[in-house]
Amino acid sequence: MQKLTGRGAMRSPGAPSLRREVERQFWKQIATGITSEKAAEAVGVSQPVGTRWFRHRGGMPLFMSKPVSARYLSFSEREEIALLRAQDVGVREIARVIGRSPSTVSRELTRNAATRGGKLEYRASVAQWKSELMARRPKPAKLVTNPRLRQYVQDRLEGKIHDAQGREVAGPRQAAFIGRNKPHRGDRKWVNGWSPEQIANRLQVDFPDDHSMRISHEAIYQALYIQGRGALKRELVSYLRMGRALRVPRARAQAKAWAHVSEEVMISSRPAEAEDRAVPGHWEGDLIIGLDRSAIGTLVERSSRFTMLVHLPREAGYGLIPRTKNGPALAGYGAITMANALKRTVTTLPAQLWQSLTWDRGKELSDHARFTIESGVRVFFADPHSPWQRGTNENTNGLLRQYFPKGTDLSRWSEQEIQAVARTLNNRPRKTLGWKTPAETLNEYLKSVRQPGVATTG
Repeated sequence: MQKLTGRGAMRSPGAPSLRREVERQFWKQIATGITSEKAAEAVGVSQPVGTRWFRHRGGMPLFMSKPVSARYLSFSEREEIALLRAQDVGVREIARVIGRSPSTVSRELTRNAATRGGKLEYRASVAQWKSELMARRPKPAKLVTNPRLRQYVQDRLEGKIHDAQGREVAGPRQAAFIGRNKPHRGDRKWVNGWSPEQIANRLQVDFPDDHSMRISHEAIYQALYIQGRGALKRELVSYLRMGRALRVPRARAQAKAWAHVSEEVMISSRPAEAEDRAVPGHWEGDLIIGLDRSAIGTLVERSSRFTMLVHLPREAGYGLIPRTKNGPALAGYGAITMANALKRTVTTLPAQLWQSLTWDRGKELSDHARFTIESGVRVFFADPHSPWQRGTNENTNGLLRQYFPKGTDLSRWSEQEIQAVARTLNNRPRKTLGWKTPAETLNEYLKSVRQPGVATTG
């Protein structure tokens, strides 16, 4: 082999593999938003092959989405070389026909020829396989070569959450990871759950002078999604916010009036200072709903993104007293119960931090007039079908679903347990805050306007 081709022995390719040009066409089809099966059919390969390509690369084509440089021989050129060579056409004539240098053709006929019979036989499929194999330049992932960095990333993806006293809060037991997305409507393990972007940018804060402790968030995603990287444990994808085991292509991923909402409490009447987020004290709120009419109230401060969770336990008699039309609301988030729970929550922070509250149009806050009189907090309601008007709260509810998945009973969690989750969110760095945490941001504001007896947040 060395004497014939100038290269050492190479493993046998077996049956000629599908060319990378075909896989590149497959990823172009995926980018249009169609499924792996339909993309495979469109490029002429079997459905299992298309599914395998998609899963092996974690839904991330990377270099496969880029065309091969014209300086390299294409498969069609190799087919032309093979046909002309079979007709005993000389090297210079072949080079003239395909528009390449004679030395390029000469090297190709020698280095990428098949040698199974003990002599050089040029076949286009074998030549293409050899060229693709030799073109690979595997580079070890940074998370493989830097154990300290890998441990830092893994601890913040996984880790454990603790309450204010430092006690570990175990949370539910997670279903076993089987290589797919998180279990549908099943419990997920409670972890630190920092996003790769938070981790990548927090490294610059924690290690300002150590440039070996640097990694991009995209490199972390690749280590999680692409099976061949092997830098991070595959099951860590279940600790990501959305719990996806594969990246979803962008193209694929791509009301009624209520009596308690009057014109004076519409979001259009909200103070202008709440819009620019310059001054803390303006909140957004909503409920996250669980199984059997269980719920947890969520409150997010627009400026600092500080989160408070409202415990809404069942009322006495729930599940025992038959439900009656227009009867008492025993699920824990009836209008009166909700207003009382919010009023208790408001008293835990200084009055200057409670200027307004923007809610969706749910009837759980239909007793907002009494709440405003007793707490001093003005309530406003978003327009119908306009969740973006409470975007901060909607985003926070998405973060909370990591701990309180849809389809689970939320009434099982105690006040202490849900406050531990809130504390965890408030101590995550945020991009919009310059990678400070909400707790740090709110504390800085309170210190700047500190008065005797005003306590900072924990």
